[in-house]
Amino acid sequence: MSVSELSASTQNYLKAVWGLTEWSSVPVTPTLLAERTGLKLSSVSDAVRKLSTQGLVEHAPYGSVELTETGRSYALAMVRRHRLIESFLVSVLGYSWDQVHDEAEHLEHAVSDFMIDRIDEFLEFPTRDPHGDPIPSADGTVHIPDATQLSEVGAGHRVVVERISDSDPALLQFFDEHGFVIGSTLEIGEGAPFSDALDARVTGSDTSVALGRSATDALYVSVVAS
Repeated sequence: MSVSELSASTQNYLKAVWGLTEWSSVPVTPTLLAERTGLKLSSVSDAVRKLSTQGLVEHAPYGSVELTETGRSYALAMVRRHRLIESFLVSVLGYSWDQVHDEAEHLEHAVSDFMIDRIDEFLEFPTRDPHGDPIPSADGTVHIPDATQLSEVGAGHRVVVERISDSDPALLQFFDEHGFVIGSTLEIGEGAPFSDALDARVTGSDTSVALGRSATDALYVSVVAS
């Protein structure tokens, strides 16, 4: 069965479960899934039971929600759709990276696998979307970059931006205004005393920017060897 034959709701739940595990090792619970989707816990619990009956997730009572092999393949197919659509909107239609997430959320349910494969070919098979998230291949292969949240790296390092969370469009605009884009190199210094802020400066720039916890959590980086 193709992922297109699943309901939009099922597609969304599977993609959400994958999204919660892609950059985190925290177990996915119905409560966490409800927070991610913005839906009532009772509705999410009912959906999880249905997904379990369909063989798409495994969920023991009061336990975590895990994708089965079949559920994972469908989830990756939806992630592939979403990220290729985002890439197309930015590269071809001139969208900014803070505008594409909601558009892709709508379009991903309407396109066919054939169209997605044509978009992939047209874009010359990109491996990452505009935010640095890996794009699964047609066979479901996905390579997660070796990246860590800047908040976990701390001051005194030179880092390369590998991925930026797209959950907050305003934050994406802020990063763009200051040159914090995928592939940019940052010099990280101490922030204000008694705070969890860090100072970040794009290599070659004379201006540093104070980044609070929400910003340093959203930036995923790799440390440049000294």
